Amino acid sequence: MAHTSNTAAGVDNTFRRKFDREEYLERARDREKQEVDRVKSKLKGPPVQRKPLKHRDYEVDLESRLGKTQVVTPVAPLSQQAGYYCSVCECVVKDSANYLDHINGKKHQRALGMSMRVERASLEQVQERFEVLKKRKTPGSFTEQDLEERILKQQQEEEQRKRERRERKKEKKKEKAAEEEPEVDPDVAAMMGFGGFRSSKK
Repeated sequence: MAHTSNTAAGVDNTFRRKFDREEYLERARDREKQEVDRVKSKLKGPPVQRKPLKHRDYEVDLESRLGKTQVVTPVAPLSQQAGYYCSVCECVVKDSANYLDHINGKKHQRALGMSMRVERASLEQVQERFEVLKKRKTPGSFTEQDLEERILKQQQEEEQRKRERRERKKEKKKEKAAEEEPEVDPDVAAMMGFGGFRSSKK
């Protein structure tokens, strides 16, 4: 009996997976092309421009929760946990020193859109700044002469108050003496031969 071959023409009866090399080479070329295009598009875009550092326009609140007790639960939102919450970076810092380091640090400033570089000031800007500071200087700023005047004024007011107190005491004494002085009928005083009755107390 003749042994017939199981492999007929056009029929693949092997169980190994076969790969079409051309198809996968084409896929690899497409992927490389996409990566090159992505890198080129990143390079073509303008670099991120960050503003130079500027002064804070708000006051840092470090003492509002000082000395207060707070119940902290693990499921509380970040803003209600113990410590200082940064709403820009959405993180909690445990103490004030680290909080100041954080808000002055690179990560926080980048989140605000600033670089860590300081803008170089021109001569005109410096002169304008000096003018603003001169105008801001209040006339109530103290000098030694102002301090001496205030001390003299305070001493004079104190002396005036002492004088008024003394006068009030004298008036009270006179009123008391007048109340204690016995009243004598003038007819009785005339009969006794006195021109008038005077108290020996003065």
